[in-house]
Amino acid sequence: MADMPELKARILAEGRNLGSGILKIDSLLNHQLDPVLMQQVGEEIAKRFASVKIDRILTAEISGIAPAMMAGLALGVPVVYARKTKPITMSGPVFLETAPSHTKGGEVNLLVSAEFLRPDEDVLVIDDFLASGKTMMALLRMVMSAKARIAGIAVVVEKTFEGGRAYLESVGVSARIEALATIISMDDGSIRFRGDS
Repeated sequence: MADMPELKARILAEGRNLGSGILKIDSLLNHQLDPVLMQQVGEEIAKRFASVKIDRILTAEISGIAPAMMAGLALGVPVVYARKTKPITMSGPVFLETAPSHTKGGEVNLLVSAEFLRPDEDVLVIDDFLASGKTMMALLRMVMSAKARIAGIAVVVEKTFEGGRAYLESVGVSARIEALATIISMDDGSIRFRGDS
């Protein structure tokens, strides 16, 4: 599907290319949240997956929570987020995966209590970015470990030049991937989207 025009316009107006493939969109999603834009993002994700059975949404803290929450509201399903640290309230079995963090450097843990990721459910996995695909793969492994089904994958921004979609396909992920904004290049300080002339 085509990029979401409102999102693309806001990234062009407010996003900053920090080099090394890092896109700063802190005024929209990664620090400050724009509730109206996030509501539109959630509704767009819900529209794209309207024909798919979805029992719950899985995302990663913290930047995946806002788009996942708005999509969950639009779809009428619960949202579960993988935590990076285990609180004392998280008891019983947990799904634990590690993923590299592009912005923090190093590995981060992702934990989900097994009571909130159940077998035989259809799970839509949502995140803020699809870059290398490693964080997404960690979330997908949790769904598979829970013996649930991957209903689809939605991301706010995909950076195709980092190869995440190709990586997921290379390891056998066949789920549909929907990106609301697809960046094909960030060379020379620019931000170029799919379909730009």
